[in-house]
Amino acid sequence: MTGLDKDALNELTSLWSRGAEFLGSEIAILGGAMSWVSERNLVSAISSAGGFGVIACGAMDPALLEAEIIGTQSITTKPFGVNLITMHPQLNELIEVCLKLNVKHIVLAGGVPSGAAIKKIKDGGAQVIAFAPALVLAKRLIKMGVDAIVIEGAEAGGHVGPVSLTVLAQEILPVIREVPVFVAGGIGRGDAILSYLEMGASGAQLGTVFAASVESQAHENFKKAFVRAAARDAITTVQIDDSFPVIPVRALANQGTKEFMKHQAAVIQKYQRQEVGKEEAQLDIEHFWAGALRRAVKDGDIENGSVMAGQSVGMVKEILPVQNIIHNLVQQAVDALVARRKRIHIHQ
Repeated sequence: MTGLDKDALNELTSLWSRGAEFLGSEIAILGGAMSWVSERNLVSAISSAGGFGVIACGAMDPALLEAEIIGTQSITTKPFGVNLITMHPQLNELIEVCLKLNVKHIVLAGGVPSGAAIKKIKDGGAQVIAFAPALVLAKRLIKMGVDAIVIEGAEAGGHVGPVSLTVLAQEILPVIREVPVFVAGGIGRGDAILSYLEMGASGAQLGTVFAASVESQAHENFKKAFVRAAARDAITTVQIDDSFPVIPVRALANQGTKEFMKHQAAVIQKYQRQEVGKEEAQLDIEHFWAGALRRAVKDGDIENGSVMAGQSVGMVKEILPVQNIIHNLVQQAVDALVARRKRIHIHQ
């Protein structure tokens, strides 16, 4: 990182040293795992630029995941992680693939991981990162043996919880000291990362800013939609029936968002007519998103597909290489530290 104020850069390096040491990266910035987006090209670009890329396994089977990990290792020598969905029917086999290929960090997402999954990963010599949308869950996960935690606010893209990062950070960062805590959700600038580091975070996870990067393999239409969007365009879906709980999904408002409402209504009517069972209906509602996301990311259908994005999408002004994005984030954090030093000097 040349051309930056040396003292401020040293201070920043010190602030996120715990996170960087844990990840084995130069910079404690993780790439959020985004299905269809976080694959070998983007993941290796983030890791090679000093951050920590994370492959989104999503619905991949073990053979596909193995090919993706080997593909990533062929492009970068830097460490990266793999995000596995706890509800995946082949979770054990996916963990075995990661361990066999020497992946040292496994992120367990999409639900509270089982003690057995955590033990399997740790016994295999890797470290476990899990999501905690509440303080009580963070404490429980630490007792279960998780090595690091991500607290993700409702501002994030994709499936989200109900609480904003500003509140989660105040609840969790002053209390949890046993393991590194990474903040996520709505982060688009380095000075914001700095403020959370000073509250006790060990680093940050960003997704939206990387989804629209040069190296992202997402369709050009998908990326251009990010550049055009304002923060208020990234809205969460609404569940229409309490008996069918739907985890809210944040995406850019479009025809696809409206179609999801119609899809929910149609599936619930089928259930009420006893044409499908409850579990089958629930799965049908959830599966809508997998197909809709693929249509947007891969086919570029940004009108009918799901353009999942966090509220930080309003800060995406152009499609930049990953290296530039990471450099800009570091620059913004360093500039904030320099500005503060000047303010303190003036008032002395």
